[in-house]
Amino acid sequence: MLRLASVQVRIAQQLVLRNVSFAVAPARTAVLIGRNGAGKTTTLRSIMGLLPLAAGEITLDGVDLATVAAHERARHGIGYAPEDRRLIPEFSVEDNLLLPAIALRVAERKRKSRLDEIYGLLPELVPLRGRSGGVLSGGQGKMVALGRALMVGTRYLLLDEPFQGLAPALARTYASALARLRQAHPELGLLITESTPKLLDRITDTMLQIERGEVTAHAPGASPRSAL
Repeated sequence: MLRLASVQVRIAQQLVLRNVSFAVAPARTAVLIGRNGAGKTTTLRSIMGLLPLAAGEITLDGVDLATVAAHERARHGIGYAPEDRRLIPEFSVEDNLLLPAIALRVAERKRKSRLDEIYGLLPELVPLRGRSGGVLSGGQGKMVALGRALMVGTRYLLLDEPFQGLAPALARTYASALARLRQAHPELGLLITESTPKLLDRITDTMLQIERGEVTAHAPGASPRSAL
């Protein structure tokens, strides 16, 4: 279980997250919705250790992530696809996909197995595998970021605004990829931030609303299939 308890985060002395508390169970998809600046990205960055906590606690199966360095959190099975993708432009698509597994010293055989699985789930990446990360379109870059997160995200995936800036056709392609991922890996916990989550209806278990740094309630229209 990934759990946030009374999390507060300050940026430039301003309180950006205010007592944020929620949990994401394995095999469940939680969608955190809110306007730009509401605290969605800050929530994910705090889980990944990219922002320090001013108060509160984030735990994964009872392990306090404050005791885990940011660069080691992927070793706990958490994959992260940031909104701005953060690809290395000089690397090929395939090298960008492999990079987190190489950094974690995953055995070569296991890296190849995971890479083959990613190409199976995201066939759109196959013709791009040799292309430079610096020449991709926004939609292609989003897909590569998803694949890179999958390389190490064996327990949880954190996806930040995956449809931001995508043309409608590309957004539908990405949504279909997420549906395939959910079917292929029902055990994964997913935490996805979005401003307009309609394309996630097929896989959403719970929607949460964040406003001004506070998770206020389950969002209107949330799926009744399960609660966190």
